[in-house]
Amino acid sequence: MSSRKKTLLKVIILGDSGVGKTSLMQQFVNKKFSHQYKATIGADFLTKELPIDDKTVTMQIWDTAGQERFQSLGVAFYRGADCCILVYDVNNAKSFESLLAWKDEFLIQANVSLPETFPFIVIGNKIDIDENKRVVSYKKAAQVCQQLGNVPYFETSAKDGINVEEAFDVVSRNALQQEEANDEFNDDYNDAINIHLDGEAGNCTC
Repeated sequence: MSSRKKTLLKVIILGDSGVGKTSLMQQFVNKKFSHQYKATIGADFLTKELPIDDKTVTMQIWDTAGQERFQSLGVAFYRGADCCILVYDVNNAKSFESLLAWKDEFLIQANVSLPETFPFIVIGNKIDIDENKRVVSYKKAAQVCQQLGNVPYFETSAKDGINVEEAFDVVSRNALQQEEANDEFNDDYNDAINIHLDGEAGNCTC
């Protein structure tokens, strides 16, 4: 029996309603695409086990509602996330402009301990639609991702499966890195508490 610890990675998908969050998750986990649009109510998740280098990890992918009236329900689902995917539709300028707001809201609601190093991935979805309908160029999106802190950027088609595997591969690796960093942070934090409890409290000059 293997004594190797199984790693659970929690990934959150955020973005405006209708950008294809559910379709991306279904394409990655089940290799399926549905032409029927059905808005996510609250949040839903799927899991997928996959190998990363010498480890076996289970990705728990949370698909959250994009409508404003459901956003308050997302708070409980953000906690403990190891990576956040920000999705927009390359044919919808408003969904692209909303990315920063989704990023900021996630950092606040998830109560991330080190927000400057938390891994985000940006996905521009629906590249299968007529190129003439596209309103957000690759160059513009890549520039914004660079301004957000060199966030990895992928353009995908959940319908045709284009770049979905590649995007989630980077998501899984970044999430694993974050999970391991959190473990180290918690170990250091617990050591600091133990040292403080064992010693006498010092004077605070702050």
